[in-house]
Amino acid sequence: MANKNEIIFGIRAVGEAIQSGQELERIFFRKGLQGDLANELVSRARKTGVPIQFVPGEKLNQFTGKNHQGVVALISPILYHNIEQLLPGLYEAGKTPLLLILDGITDVRNFGAIARSAECAGVNGLIIPFSGAARIHEDAVKTSAGALLTIPVCRSSSLADAIKFLKNSGVKIIGASEKASLNYNEADMKDPVAIVMGSEEKGIHPSMSALCDEEVSIPVYGQIASLNVSVAASLLMYEAVRQRKL
Repeated sequence: MANKNEIIFGIRAVGEAIQSGQELERIFFRKGLQGDLANELVSRARKTGVPIQFVPGEKLNQFTGKNHQGVVALISPILYHNIEQLLPGLYEAGKTPLLLILDGITDVRNFGAIARSAECAGVNGLIIPFSGAARIHEDAVKTSAGALLTIPVCRSSSLADAIKFLKNSGVKIIGASEKASLNYNEADMKDPVAIVMGSEEKGIHPSMSALCDEEVSIPVYGQIASLNVSVAASLLMYEAVRQRKL
């Protein structure tokens, strides 16, 4: 649960936060909330791309016991980037992009560990969805050892659209799947590449899998069927680093 320093509540206060450019993680609206000001706030939030969620009033009461007027916003500790602006900048700087797409990583500890490894590996950016992902708050930043304050994080309303943009921009999409027949160290990662990691429970969503240029697996020789997603992500990222150092 967010602490009092991570939230803004009240229709006017949240509206002013949006107007001022405050980076917001998410805005919660009480289900059934009515009124011109509330409707206008919902519209403004959607236009600015802030994720919104309609929840029961009890959920909002868990954030604060004060008069929230049916609206609570969570302040983001990081500044989000736009992949359509980040990628051209990487090319202009003469870099070979190495990106990580996280599809359904909801565990904050895994998310933080992945971000930490990504920063150490020199990954140029993380791409996450608006919903269905671990919330980036103080605990996530702490778990990442501060990496989330350094590595660019791009938030997309559609990972499929983000992948299509990357492919059209010359980035190879490699998905991690325990069912893949191609060994991860047999895939060519020397050129621009984005690695897709799915949730531990379900893996990469089928719609994401269909967009991958290749899918790779990491051999497992013990009795446990798969690696922790943060460990698997680290192996794939550092395989790309190894290949580029050859």
